[in-house]
Amino acid sequence: MTEEEWAEHRPAVFGVAYRLLGTVTDAEDVVQDVWLRATAADMSEVADRRAWLVTVAARRSYDILRSARVRRETYVGPWLPEPLLTGPDAAEPVLVDESVSTAMLLVMEELTPPERVAFVLHDVFEVPFDEVAAVLGNTPAASRQLASRARRRVAAAKEQPRAGRPERERVLTVFRAAYEAGDLEQLIKLLHPDAVYVTDGGGKVSAARKLILGGERIAEVLDRVRRRWTPTGVVVPCEVGGEPAIAVYRDGRLWLIDTYDIAADGRILAVRRMLNPDKLAHVDLAH
Repeated sequence: MTEEEWAEHRPAVFGVAYRLLGTVTDAEDVVQDVWLRATAADMSEVADRRAWLVTVAARRSYDILRSARVRRETYVGPWLPEPLLTGPDAAEPVLVDESVSTAMLLVMEELTPPERVAFVLHDVFEVPFDEVAAVLGNTPAASRQLASRARRRVAAAKEQPRAGRPERERVLTVFRAAYEAGDLEQLIKLLHPDAVYVTDGGGKVSAARKLILGGERIAEVLDRVRRRWTPTGVVVPCEVGGEPAIAVYRDGRLWLIDTYDIAADGRILAVRRMLNPDKLAHVDLAH
């Protein structure tokens, strides 16, 4: 495989690995493994090289995913996927759709590893079930059933209508202004009464180890945390997983990234705050 061909297909390889694993670091390791496999393999008989590369990436990711279950069980506090920067300035091009949003990755985290592989390969990358079965070591019928179960779980999570991109951007603009100004009343208006606040510190930094529920309570917590970094903090808008997000720098160092789940009525259903420095280490934002 030539370097030009690899450059063309690399985003798909990274894309399947990230959707399956939810971590940029592990996805990059898979990309490197697949590249080594591709350079050593005789590709002359491979008609669809993208499909071959995606399948190899899925097989390697499946191995990692099964062992990652043990690491998740010992993780300190709530687990969130590593933020993946998207948009025109992103370092890693990826096939962006809702399957790389934080909310969707959390839904897929609840699936079994075989369900997740079947869903991502077939529904996202359109890999035939006979090839999915080869990755999972089962039959095409069994793979079809796994994808169907995963599809129902994903559909159930999407039952509540979500805001479109223009509305999300509008809400985040208003939210950012209220957040920076410490406008508690406006924050409460923007947050759904049943909103949830999730923080991932991974035991590395101070973070809530339980979910915080309720718009008013979340607004109070956000404002209290904001006062800790004012005036040295700098709020930077960004895009994570194809959705508008907010990053905060303290003393020139990336401190956190917030992603949001916004309902069709413009109220924020979830604030997910990444604080774990290990999961922020790969993020490079110009600010």
